[in-house]
Amino acid sequence: IKQQNKQMKIKTITCHEVYNHGASLQEYALLNYLKYLGHESSTIHYKPDYLSQHFNLWRISNPRYAKNIFIKTAYLLAKLPERLKMLKRKKNFDAFSEQHIQATNKLYRTNDELKNDLPDADAYICGSDQIWNSFFPNGKDPSFYLDFVPNNKLKLSYAASFAIDQLEKDIKGFVKEKVSTLDHISVREPSGVDILKDLGIERAIQVLDPVFLLKAADWEKISAKPVEDNYIFVYDCDNDPLIYQFVKKMQKRLNCRIVTVNNNIKYANVDYSLEGPDVFLSLINNAKFVVSNSFHAVAFSIIFQKQFTVFNRFEKINTRMRDVVNLLSIPKALVLDEEQVRNFKHEINYTKMQPQLTSLINKSKDYLKTALQS
Repeated sequence: IKQQNKQMKIKTITCHEVYNHGASLQEYALLNYLKYLGHESSTIHYKPDYLSQHFNLWRISNPRYAKNIFIKTAYLLAKLPERLKMLKRKKNFDAFSEQHIQATNKLYRTNDELKNDLPDADAYICGSDQIWNSFFPNGKDPSFYLDFVPNNKLKLSYAASFAIDQLEKDIKGFVKEKVSTLDHISVREPSGVDILKDLGIERAIQVLDPVFLLKAADWEKISAKPVEDNYIFVYDCDNDPLIYQFVKKMQKRLNCRIVTVNNNIKYANVDYSLEGPDVFLSLINNAKFVVSNSFHAVAFSIIFQKQFTVFNRFEKINTRMRDVVNLLSIPKALVLDEEQVRNFKHEINYTKMQPQLTSLINKSKDYLKTALQS
């Protein structure tokens, strides 16, 4: 990739160290593409309280269990074995971050802390992932809109995702005010462009998730060695009965095993939920077929040119699934009901898709280069 003339110091902010495969890999992708362009890039080590509880051994997720000391003790003792086991996942994700994701030395926990000790940079980028999803606290956090950055600094979003079709009325004013301060605006889904147009912000464009900025060969370099052979890869956050029906049908058709990275999928032959992003990449790259309700499982299936289906999540965060298959003209890859499960015969033609995908990748890269040159 041809480097730009002026080297810049760039800081990114995203959902950092949340121990999710897609979140880690999109963060890695944006940082590394910026480095390919010749810039010095690192992510801001931002960990607000609501993103810091993943491996807290003494966390009580339901407040009613905290009211009585005996109930509280029984709850924690019941949860402890599984939580101790899950520390292996933390160790593997931390090892990946240590090796591949450069972050600021200083840890920030609030927007005020960021304002009072601004991380040094020429430009600041918020994104990607669901940073603007107001269904979760991060979508209401001014830090993820670069509120802490003075307006005399270059501020832009890259592939920020709302992940929902429309904003609640009470959040619209906040989003409009914060997004309007950005010099350049890009969102991950066409539905995000529509949300901003509804707020009177007309200059947003749609770009692809950062993982598409790198090639399959780039991802293979940081993938683990193949750990399985002859399997369907299942990434199902909801333990969806419809996905179970589909997977059992495909298992019979392909005569292969079932592998997952979700510890709630009890019908899988092997569970890799404790492994890090390097194993996740390898499992998708070497699968015979991918079944998921994860945006990034779909993204990497496309990058590695795998046959796949995608299902909606139970939560109201499904625009990203619909939008990605429509962008690439493969709407039949999205399975919505039992009839589609019974009659599924769709095969993705990657040769036919490639010109469209290449055009979208080039548009995304051009946005980033142009925004930084400004």
